[in-house]
Amino acid sequence: MKKIGILCAGDTELAPFLEHMKGQQITEKAMLKFHTGTINHVNVSAVYSGVCKVNAAIAAQLLIDMFHVDLIINAGTAGGMKEGVQLFDTVISERVIYHDVADDILTDFHPWLKSNYFLADQELCAIARAYSRRSKHPVLFGTMVTGEQFIEDEKREEINQKFDPLSTDMETAGVAHVCYVNRIPFLAVRTITDTVTHQGIETFDQNCEAASEISAEIVLGILGQLD
Repeated sequence: MKKIGILCAGDTELAPFLEHMKGQQITEKAMLKFHTGTINHVNVSAVYSGVCKVNAAIAAQLLIDMFHVDLIINAGTAGGMKEGVQLFDTVISERVIYHDVADDILTDFHPWLKSNYFLADQELCAIARAYSRRSKHPVLFGTMVTGEQFIEDEKREEINQKFDPLSTDMETAGVAHVCYVNRIPFLAVRTITDTVTHQGIETFDQNCEAASEISAEIVLGILGQLD
């Protein structure tokens, strides 16, 4: 049976998973708490990393090295980028890119990508697509961007023109990067807390808990389809 790593940025995003976890054991490493147990008979190790790329990368590498997970799902919340992306839509990654890293850094240097995008695992995407047809929540598939800033209007336009993303956050590409170099399947499932028409940190705070519940529900639905 596969062992699943679930990585969230914050404790609010992780909480719905812990509510479903049985036989929970906690391991502490690098100032992080890893929760290991079963969710619906699936072996899971789950952690919230803290915000930003390096924190997420540390947590992802520890999930791989200490808990020997077979795949990692990055769950939680995101900001909507494109017009038409609505509050509480869920975005599932097809590809992920840093919006704050120069285009040639990851192609001309380690890990020598063919493009500057990290691709989500195709099998996981297919499973997610199949589940999404039965989900009561709107689910979108496409590009996510990652960078360590809360996006304002001027920057939003620049990023949209360059990458055409559905969502933005501060961790996903860091997790995808770690999974790529370790050859570990990766998927991100993030629910929208704020959009082009509903902006600001207050909007995020207001919607974070409800969005986290939706993201977790969809992730658990996907887990139920795994062999």
